Amino acid sequence: MKYLNELKQRFQQLTEREQKMVLISAVVVLVGGIYFFIYAPMQASIEKNSASLNAQKELLTWVSHNANRAIQLRQSGGEGEQFNGSLPQAVNQTANNSNISISRMQPQGDDIQVWIDNARFEDVLNWLQSLEHMGVQIIEADIAEGDSVGNVKIRRLRLSKV
Repeated sequence: MKYLNELKQRFQQLTEREQKMVLISAVVVLVGGIYFFIYAPMQASIEKNSASLNAQKELLTWVSHNANRAIQLRQSGGEGEQFNGSLPQAVNQTANNSNISISRMQPQGDDIQVWIDNARFEDVLNWLQSLEHMGVQIIEADIAEGDSVGNVKIRRLRLSKV
C-alpha cells in the first residue's frame, strides 16, 4: 500500500504532459504484453493443433478408403492351401517381396511372432494377403499408427501354419 501511495504521489508531481506520456506508455506496454504473452502463443498453438487435426483427417480418409481392402483380406482368410514349408523363411521371403523390413522375429513352437517398426499400410495388407494365400494364418495382430501418414507399426503379429 505504501508503495502505491508513493507512485501516486510521484505521478501527481509530474507535469500534465508527462502524465499523459506515462499513461500512454502504460497502455502500450499493457497491449504489447497481452499480445506477446497471451495472443501470440495462443495463435501459434491454434495453428499447430489445426495442422495436426488436418493430418489426422487425411489419415482417417486414407484408412477409410483402404478399409474395404482390409475387410476383403480378413474375409479371404483360410482360402489358401495347407502350408508345408518353413514359416520363418516364408515370412522373410514375402516381407522382402512386399518391401517390408522386419525388426524382430521370434518363433514359438508352430507359431511365429513378428514386429515391424514402420511400414506402409498398403504394403502390410499385400504382405498379409500373400501370407494367407500361402496358407499362413493370422492368429493375433496389434497394429498402431506409424510415424507418418499412411504408415503403421506392427507391435506384435502372431502367425501360424493353417
